[in-house]
Amino acid sequence: MSSDPLFLVMVGYGAMVVLMLVLWGVQLVLRNASIADVGFCAGLIVIVLWYARYGFGEPERKLLVAFMVCVYAGRLGFFLLFNRVIGKAEDARYQEMRRTWGASEQARMFGYFQLQAAAVATFSLPFLVLIQNPRPPFGFVELAGFLMWIAAIWGEAAADRQLAQFRAQLWNRDRVCRDGLWYYSRHPNYFFEWLHWWSYVVMAIGAPGWPLTLIGPAGMGWALLRVTGVPLAEQQALKTRGAEYRQYQQTTNAFVPWPPKRVPVKSD
Repeated sequence: MSSDPLFLVMVGYGAMVVLMLVLWGVQLVLRNASIADVGFCAGLIVIVLWYARYGFGEPERKLLVAFMVCVYAGRLGFFLLFNRVIGKAEDARYQEMRRTWGASEQARMFGYFQLQAAAVATFSLPFLVLIQNPRPPFGFVELAGFLMWIAAIWGEAAADRQLAQFRAQLWNRDRVCRDGLWYYSRHPNYFFEWLHWWSYVVMAIGAPGWPLTLIGPAGMGWALLRVTGVPLAEQQALKTRGAEYRQYQQTTNAFVPWPPKRVPVKSD
C-alpha cells in the first residue's frame, strides 16, 4: 500500500464521501441532520487511523496521534450522539436551515453532508503532518502542544458536562446557564474546541508541511465565529431566553473566557 500523502488523503476523502452519503440517507429517516456532526467525528477517527496505518512516521508518534484523535473525536462524537441525536429533536440550527431552504431542502442537505466529507478530509491534514514529522518524537514543542491539548480537551468536556447538567433540570430549560465555565464565556465549549486545534500547530512547529496545521484553528475559528457556531447559537438563545440572555450578552464574553463585567443597576 502506498504511503504517498496525496494518495492517503484522496482515499480517505473517498471513504468520507461514501460515509456521508449513508448518513444523508439516515437523516432522511430520522429527520435529524445532527447525525452529520457525529459522522464528522467518526470519519475523522477513521481517516486518521488510516494515515497512522499506512503513512510513514515513527511508531511512537503514530500511537500518540491515534490516541489523541480517538479521545478528542470519540468523546465529542458520543456526546453529540446521545445529546443531539438519539431520542432528541433536531438541533434548532438545522431546523432553521430546513425552513430557509424550503422546497430544495433535501438537495441542499445532500450538498451539506458532502461538504462535511470534504471538511473531514481537510481537518485531517494537521494529523497527517504530525504523523509524518521526520524528527525524533516527543521534543519540547511536541510535549508543550500535548499539554495544551490536554487542557483544551478537559475544558471542552467540562463545558459540555456543565451545560448538560444544567439543562437536565426541568426548571432550567428556558434559563441561561452561568455554571462553571459558562460564568466566564457564553460559548466556552466553542472556545476550547478552537484552542484544541492550536495544540496541533504547536506540536508540529518546524515539521515539513507545518503551515497545513493552521487549517485547524483557522477553519474551525471561521466556522465557530462566523457561520454555524456562535451566530446561530446566539440567535436561538435570544429567541428562547429573551431578556435574560440579552443581559448575559452585556456582561459575559462571547468566546474567550474572562471574568464578567458588572452592569450598574438602574434606579427609578
